[in-house]
Amino acid sequence: MSPTLLVIDDDREFIDLLRKRLEGAGYRILAALDGETGLRMLESERPDLVILDIMMPGMDGYEVCRRIRQVSEVPILMLTAKGMTPDVVRGLEVGADDYVTKPYETDVLLARIRALLRRAQRQPPPEQGVYRCGEIVLDLDQHTVTVAGRPVSLTPLEFRLLSVMMRNPGRLLPHRYLLTQVWGPEYAEDVDNLKLYIHYLRQKIEPDPRHPRYILTEWGIGYRFQCEG
Repeated sequence: MSPTLLVIDDDREFIDLLRKRLEGAGYRILAALDGETGLRMLESERPDLVILDIMMPGMDGYEVCRRIRQVSEVPILMLTAKGMTPDVVRGLEVGADDYVTKPYETDVLLARIRALLRRAQRQPPPEQGVYRCGEIVLDLDQHTVTVAGRPVSLTPLEFRLLSVMMRNPGRLLPHRYLLTQVWGPEYAEDVDNLKLYIHYLRQKIEPDPRHPRYILTEWGIGYRFQCEG
């Protein structure tokens, strides 16, 4: 059965063109012209992947992405003309898995879609257990994180990255290992993306992100999660 892709974009002509290209590649396409409609279709149709624009009237793509992440870990690819670094960073921060800017190369877009779908299919069954390091508690059963008893909101990618590190306390984890475990082998060389997410995690779990206590950098190699106590 062909994977179902939900496209949320307010440009009807763009959707029509994208639909032809993606259907030609063998995908089933659903389309929504605004965020509210897209969220309803997400609930009713359960697509395999969401392609999301940012600049839409009413609810913009950032807010749509944030709301999707409250209820689903479906892969989200932002496809938008807003390609400046702050736009990309914000998209990843609210939960997008990947980012492609318009105008786009069809082959590049299809490759990103295939990679995201493969990664989603490879996700192993959820692990169970509670991991504690210092003031940090990671509950894999409840999918929650607390720091000094305070709940911390993490995106799905942030949660997966933290869980890999906390399940390997004190171990030097190379860049390639973390990227393969969290993002998939297609992203094994994307060190800049890993650095960005390490930065996000430090902002959320470290008492002083500028002088990290838990996530320690091993320059040129990877990271080590220092478990206290």
